[in-house]
Amino acid sequence: MLSEDSHGNSSTSAATLTNEQFPGIDLGGIHIDTPVMLSPMAGVTNWPFRVLCEEFGPNGLYVAEMITARALVAKNPKAFRLCRFAPSEHPRSLQLYGVNPEITRQAAAMVVDGNMADHVDLNFGCPAPKVTRHGGGSALPWKLDVFAELIRRVISVCEPAGVPVTAKIRVGIDHEHETFLEAGRIAQEEGCAAVTLHARTTAEYYGGHADWNRIGELAQELSIPVFGNGDIWTAEDALAMMYQTGCAGVAIGRGCQGRPWLFADIANAFSGSSARVNPTLGQIGQIISKHARLLTDFYDGDEKMAVHDLRKHVAWYLKGFPVGGEVRRQFMECESVADVDAKVADFDQDTPFPMAIADQPRGRVRYARKVHLPYGWLDSRSLPAEEREQLFGDDPMDASY
Repeated sequence: MLSEDSHGNSSTSAATLTNEQFPGIDLGGIHIDTPVMLSPMAGVTNWPFRVLCEEFGPNGLYVAEMITARALVAKNPKAFRLCRFAPSEHPRSLQLYGVNPEITRQAAAMVVDGNMADHVDLNFGCPAPKVTRHGGGSALPWKLDVFAELIRRVISVCEPAGVPVTAKIRVGIDHEHETFLEAGRIAQEEGCAAVTLHARTTAEYYGGHADWNRIGELAQELSIPVFGNGDIWTAEDALAMMYQTGCAGVAIGRGCQGRPWLFADIANAFSGSSARVNPTLGQIGQIISKHARLLTDFYDGDEKMAVHDLRKHVAWYLKGFPVGGEVRRQFMECESVADVDAKVADFDQDTPFPMAIADQPRGRVRYARKVHLPYGWLDSRSLPAEEREQLFGDDPMDASY
C-alpha cells in the first residue's frame, strides 16, 4: 500500500519492512552491524552521551563532535578533551573540520600517528555562520578544487593506516547553488568509504522539512554507501527513509537529543521488531543521574562543570512531561551530582512517556537569516592562488574553542 509522507515521497508502509532489507555496512575494515550513525553535534556528542546511545543501541556508528583541525594541530587542550573516547567505544569515530587542506592533513596525521580513532569523518555539512564565513562546512563543496584536495590529502594519511574516511555534506548553499551530487561523486572518486547527506541546504539551516528525495538521488548516483540525515524523530521515520530513498543507513542528529533510546528503537525496527522503549519519568530520572556521573568523569571530577553541561540535556529529557516550570528551573540551579539526584528523587516515578510529542522536533528548528560566506565566494567554483592566500594566510583557522 502506497502512502504520501510529509517529505513528498510515496512509500510502502514501514510496517511491511524487514531487517533483511537493511544489511550492515562495511567502511573499509570496519563493519557496522546496524546501519545507523549518531551524527556529530557540537556540545552534545561527547563521550558520555555517546556511551548512553551505544548502550541502548550497540553495533552502530557513534561519531564524536566536530574537532577543528587547526585547534588539534595547535594542541588546544579542549580539542584533545573532545578527542577522548570511553574504553567501551568501538569503533572510535572522530569528525574533523577544516578549510585548509594541508592543516587538515596534519590533523589527520596526528589522529593516525597517535592511534586516536578508527574512523575519520570530514565535516562539509555545518551551516553555522562562524564556520561558513571562513569557507568551511557546507560552504566548502562549492570550491571543487579545495574540496577534492582536502579529501585527497586526508585520505593519503588515513588509507595506509587502514582508517576509513567518510564525508558529511548538505544539498548545497541554497537551491540556486546545489553541490551534493558533484560533492558525492568527488568524495567517492577520492576514496571516501561513505557519504552522509543532510537533506537541507545551508540557507534552510534546520528549518522546514528535509527533502528526502535528494538522498534518493545521491544513493542512485553513488556506489559507496549513503547515509540519510534529516527529520528522523522515531524508528518509523528511519524505516521510511531507508525504504523511500534506498540509502544504506540513517544518521541521527537532533532526533536523539534527550532520547538516547532512539537507537534501541531503530535497532528493533530494523530487526523487524515492534518493541519500543518509551521510558517512564522514573526511568528517565535514572538516565539523567547516570549522564551526570559520566559527565563528571569527562570533566575529570569537576561536578559543577558536569551538571552545567547537563542542563541542556535535562530540558530535552523532560520535554513533554508534566513536571512544571519550577522543577525545570531547579535543575538549572544544580551545582553537584547530589543536587541532580535529589531532584530526580522527587519525580513521580510512574508518569508515562508523553507519546504525543514522541515525533516532535527537538533542538534548533529555525531558518538561517543569511548565509555567511567569504567575499566573492560564489563567483567561481575554484579558489585561485591569491584568494587562497587571503583565506588561509599563515594561520588560517582559529585554534581556540
